[in-house]
Amino acid sequence: RRVRKYLPWLTVAMMLILVLAGCGKKAEKVKLREEPYAQEKFLMGTYVRIRVYDDGKESALEPAFDRIKELADKITINQKGSEIDAINAKAGVEPVKVSDDIYYLLKAAYNYSKETDEAFNMTIGAITQLWRIGFDDARKPEQAEIDEALKHIDFEKVDFDDQAQTVYLEDKDALIDLGAIAKGYITDEAVKVLKSQGVTCAVVDLGGNVFVMGNSFRGQNEPWNVGIQDPNQARGTVVGTIKETNKTVVTSGIYERFLEVDGVKYHHLFNSKTGYPFDNDIAGVSIVTNKSIDGDALSTSVFAMGTKKGLEFVEAMDDGTQAIFVTKEDKVYITKGLEDNFVIGKDSGYTMGDRSELTK
Repeated sequence: RRVRKYLPWLTVAMMLILVLAGCGKKAEKVKLREEPYAQEKFLMGTYVRIRVYDDGKESALEPAFDRIKELADKITINQKGSEIDAINAKAGVEPVKVSDDIYYLLKAAYNYSKETDEAFNMTIGAITQLWRIGFDDARKPEQAEIDEALKHIDFEKVDFDDQAQTVYLEDKDALIDLGAIAKGYITDEAVKVLKSQGVTCAVVDLGGNVFVMGNSFRGQNEPWNVGIQDPNQARGTVVGTIKETNKTVVTSGIYERFLEVDGVKYHHLFNSKTGYPFDNDIAGVSIVTNKSIDGDALSTSVFAMGTKKGLEFVEAMDDGTQAIFVTKEDKVYITKGLEDNFVIGKDSGYTMGDRSELTK
């Protein structure tokens, strides 16, 4: 997922479908609405939706959207005035002083690049800007162009100065691109704003990066019912559902954005070591976790690993993170923590996979 100007219907083919009605948190003290205060805007190449269920809290929508736009303007690559563009423009020349937001986000991106063995790579920009998938001028580059771009992908050449709060990109031909983590961070920040405004029940949806606050109106302990979009069908068709409270669900899939050349589809999730889209058994993966920034980075990283290794990676985490994998063979695999939660759709056309059959 890249924070750039894409056509809305291409932006998130794996968007989560939320079955929502309201929230319940000590209903005797907080009056809740069955019909939420809702607002939708087209930002970062996708539709951003916020729904607030606390009565009298409609005013919380405006500052939340203001925060989203503020961060998008700082982060979006190829946007005039963005801090990421400023760093890229000064690559190989000099360090660039950045805001607290961008410094934190870049540090997080660096750590994920390291911890995932570059399955997530903050300097993937040399490749993504070459293919341009999602733009009108998207194309399949020549192999020589890809080989040259690969020479300029190295997250370890991003230097940080904590005291001066500057960032320096050593390679003049390198490009930082935070499209695989930015929406997660922005989602978390929007949630912080809502909480600061006294909101206890809301849904924040940044083109498929979804955070659900509070419980369903059906009862104080009734969670939201969240449907996972079928990556092979029109929006609104779900693979299955999970029930969650105060969690974020982030999805990556091969049908979100793609380029078709000579009958071959190339999706937008790139391998920083080959310069081509990842080629494995996954059609889509959804990460369920506490912070959307983590879910965003992990959805890309785990997608890169394939189903077997991805399952093992998530299950080795000790923070309760879970995952749902949809394979190209119409099988669904879930981490053990979701075994009593995930319900596959009866008419979805998918079946639960046998983990013992996974070989890669």
